[in-house]
Parts: sequence; structure tokens; C-alpha cells
Amino acid sequence: MAEGNFDEITERLDEIIAQVRSKDTSLERSLDLFDEAIELGSRAVDMVDSFELSPREADMLDAELATEAQSEQPAEQAETDPEPSGA
Repeated sequence: MAEGNFDEITERLDEIIAQVRSKDTSLERSLDLFDEAIELGSRAVDMVDSFELSPREADMLDAELATEAQSEQPAEQAETDPEPSGA
């Protein structure tokens, strides 16, 4: 298994999903692929857990999330606000 970075791992996981969904894949092969997927998933989780943002990156991410939350807020209010009456 040569997958070394997060993108390679997710790409391989996508390949595994496609193979398992194929009707031509035997049960034994599907179980082998499942084992590989579990190992890849664990590696991906370890990568995410060990990833640290610099203070600047964290500030940029916080600002981006705040902007997204503000842009979603009017749409959410429109869904919950009652219709204005015509009177």
C-alpha cells in the first residue's frame, strides 16, 4: 500500500468503494478490500488528528466559517419566518 498523503488515501478509498459496489467482485475480495479500507481510514484519521494549523491559518479559517454562517443565516430565517399577511 503506497498511499502516503491524504489525497492518495481518499482516492484509494473511492476506488475501493467502486470495486466493492461492482457485481463482479467476489465476497472474499470485498472482505479484503474492506480490511484495506479500515487501515486506510485509520491512517487518514491519524493524519487529521496530528494536523495543526498555524495561528494565521486558524484565524483565516475562523473568518471563513463566520462568513459562511452569516451568508446561511438569512436563508435559514426565511425558512422559519411565517409568511407576511396581506392585510
